[in-house]
Amino acid sequence: MTVSLAGASGALRTQFFVLGVMFATWGVHVPTVKAHYGLGEQALALAMLAGGVGALMALAQAGRIVGRFGPSNVAAAMGVLCCASVASLLALPFYAALLVVMLAFGITGSLLDVAVNVEATEIERQSGRPLMSGFHGMFSLGGMAGAGLGSAAPALGLTAQGHLFVATGLGAVAVLVASRAMLPVEPAAAGEKHPLSIPRGPLLLLGVLASMGLITEGAMYDWSVLFMQQERASDASTAALAYASFSGAMAAGRFAGDWVRARTSPTPLMRVSGVLAAAGMALALAVPSPVVALTGFALVGLGLSNVVPVLFSAASQVPGVSPAHGIAAVSGVGYLGMMAGPPLIGLVAEHSSLTAGLVVVVVFAVFMALSAKRAMRGA
Repeated sequence: MTVSLAGASGALRTQFFVLGVMFATWGVHVPTVKAHYGLGEQALALAMLAGGVGALMALAQAGRIVGRFGPSNVAAAMGVLCCASVASLLALPFYAALLVVMLAFGITGSLLDVAVNVEATEIERQSGRPLMSGFHGMFSLGGMAGAGLGSAAPALGLTAQGHLFVATGLGAVAVLVASRAMLPVEPAAAGEKHPLSIPRGPLLLLGVLASMGLITEGAMYDWSVLFMQQERASDASTAALAYASFSGAMAAGRFAGDWVRARTSPTPLMRVSGVLAAAGMALALAVPSPVVALTGFALVGLGLSNVVPVLFSAASQVPGVSPAHGIAAVSGVGYLGMMAGPPLIGLVAEHSSLTAGLVVVVVFAVFMALSAKRAMRGA
């Protein structure tokens, strides 16, 4: 089947959108999962850690898998399995089962992530112009849509499990249809025959910066809704807007990101991103108002909007490294940060408060800004 560049671009936007919806669906149900399994913050953080472990396991083989089967096949299979894992979040009664589900979510979500980013670099290469931020904007738009559906679910008469089934069922169908229109990528361009090794040089530096950004971004996915409920006494519908405000601002920043990237070098862009994210998180934590918190989360989303697109685009262009290997290497180091972030925040929250735990986000965002020049030097 002949696939046009425009058709492949549309299909890829759908894949990014569905990936965003799945992460948002998990994010808005963090309080539900916490209540369903009777968890404290530390046990909840360990469940998040299981997702990070699964992601890291998958990323160790992502270059080989995407290279062998191609982005479209990997996206189809992992997209459906990712949706199935999210659908299972509340379907089982035991905490051990939740850990298995989160492990599966991490594996399938990360493989889908690498597959669509490899496809994005190929489309960007063939088109000859920056497109990565726009593709990632669809992930954020999906996050906003997923959070919006989660917020509206009670008014629509949907139970938590009903919402999971609706969101994941529609997502699985969309992934399967979109995968048929994705651009075929030759194995040599898609990945390598060797598993992911410890990155060095430019890839390691890019990965360190990705880790800082993903810790901050992951905190919004995993803790913002719970923060609104526990620290700002918001109801479930209002709390879900925390994820929506973050994702909406991130989507806006990413849709404008290709224009910004064409006019701004990576180092100052990374610096501004870190400062804006730190300021937004500090505002949300310092002022005891739900409206101010939502505004702060939006600033965090805007600040982080172009960090991952810039880093992945740079990783895909490192000389002597295939796009899949470069993206997987940077993602792997980034996910190490995401693995450490939620348990650290949960540990602090368990012994103090979630507000104190989220101060870590401010520290990481500031560190990301301060280290931008050195980390982007090899990009």
